[in-house]
Amino acid sequence: MLQLEHIGIAVKSLTVSIPLFEKILDTQCYKTELVESENVETAFFRQGSTKIELLESTDPEGVIARFLEKKGEGLHHIAFEVADIELEMERLKKEGF
Repeated sequence: MLQLEHIGIAVKSLTVSIPLFEKILDTQCYKTELVESENVETAFFRQGSTKIELLESTDPEGVIARFLEKKGEGLHHIAFEVADIELEMERLKKEGF
């Protein structure tokens, strides 16, 4: 069973974006985290059962920085939670992905 885990949004600046999303979503940022392995700093919001993750690059050559340069701020990814990732990957391969 697939379940939405979170929606990832690439932003240029968490300093600017956190207050903006707090107003838009009418909720406070509940967690920030530096993910050194991905060269990003993240900020999380919860709206009902949905989590929204803002991603700011910490490396001008990082994946998020390149995404922002090419596409600008916006939707970067949608993450799903699955019971068994191996089974889900096999199912998707059979579907042609």
